[in-house]
Amino acid sequence: MSFSSPKASGAPVRLNDNLRGALLMVGAMFGFALEDALIKTLAGTLPVGQLLVIFGFLGGAMFAVMTWAQGQRLWTQALLHPAVIIRNVGELIGTVGFVTAIILTPLSTASAILQATPLVVTLGAALFLQEKVGWRRWAAIFVGFCGVLLIIRPGAESFDAKSLFAVQGVIGLATRDIATRRVPKSITSLQLSTYAFFMLIPAGALMLIFSDGMIRPDAVQWAVLLGSTVIGVAAYYMIVAAMRVGDVGYVTPFRYTRLIFALVIATTFFGERPDLLTLIGAAIIVISGIYTLLREARLKRTSKP
Repeated sequence: MSFSSPKASGAPVRLNDNLRGALLMVGAMFGFALEDALIKTLAGTLPVGQLLVIFGFLGGAMFAVMTWAQGQRLWTQALLHPAVIIRNVGELIGTVGFVTAIILTPLSTASAILQATPLVVTLGAALFLQEKVGWRRWAAIFVGFCGVLLIIRPGAESFDAKSLFAVQGVIGLATRDIATRRVPKSITSLQLSTYAFFMLIPAGALMLIFSDGMIRPDAVQWAVLLGSTVIGVAAYYMIVAAMRVGDVGYVTPFRYTRLIFALVIATTFFGERPDLLTLIGAAIIVISGIYTLLREARLKRTSKP
């Protein structure tokens, strides 16, 4: 799971602040890639539903403790705001899809498809939030989706229907990010994260009903589960710090380093060998996404008085 937070103030950003923000963002992406790899090691050993229940409990408990430590309330009436509910549902759909994709498909494929999330966010913001999107960004979105099709290749002999779980992840996480723009400012990131994790528990329990039941994890599996959760929480803090330290337009494109880390991990530790079309599709998605982010940042700068 990944999160972001807006820059804390409108003060001018120095170059060294941007460099610090970029390094923090790269560190966060490495953490998320490592978290994905640890989840991948559990493929075939524990049911996906059980993994979601455990991640939901561990992650939710960690964020709840941090919320209390910050003197924040775990429950407020504002958490029933429609934007919060939509955000939680999007987080639920996205996390279930992406975790399932990690387990059932190559890590490199799932990670490459995930990079299309910013493109879907831009599309959704134009369709549902009435944000203005020019023809250049519409073209970038279209090209990026072509990159996704190159990876999935529907209709081809190599098509794997399980890769659609990664597409589900993209749609869900994009919904989360779009809804976040309408979440009341009185609700903190820690409160949102706590409930996002806890929502995985009933979803995982529902999936367990249609499986063969739970399996008792051994010591190694518990270590992997706990380690992946701790790494994910640490990565969350790094990405929040990155967005607060550096300029958003400068720091955000470094999110795509996650794909580089994922490809290295997938080829080195899981023996995956992405074919040429997958690599080309991933490159198209990344280039389109970076262009969209830079274009959006430039338009925001020029629109300021």
